[in-house]
Amino acid sequence: MLILTCPCCGVTGEETEFHQGGEAHLKRFGPGSADDEFHTYMFAKENPKGAHFERWRHNNGCGKWFIMARDTVTLEVYGSYPAQTHEPPQHIRDAITAKRPGWTWRDFA
Repeated sequence: MLILTCPCCGVTGEETEFHQGGEAHLKRFGPGSADDEFHTYMFAKENPKGAHFERWRHNNGCGKWFIMARDTVTLEVYGSYPAQTHEPPQHIRDAITAKRPGWTWRDFA
């Protein structure tokens, strides 16, 4: 079980207190976009082995969305930060590269 900390209200709890909302840092396409752009947004998801960024909502707390960085192999949580942040804070990037030396941040937007 994952133990998460909401960066908005500071509460730490089990993953059942939160709701997972899919991959983070995606460029979203909606009505009026080209078919291939919308198809890519809807169906072409990353499924990495290693560091992954996901959107989570603190359902049983403040109700706010945030982004969590975790390892999909070890389930290690590297940290979390508010959803309005466009890229991971430096301390989270440093924590990931310390565990996975070849990892680099790529801008998804």
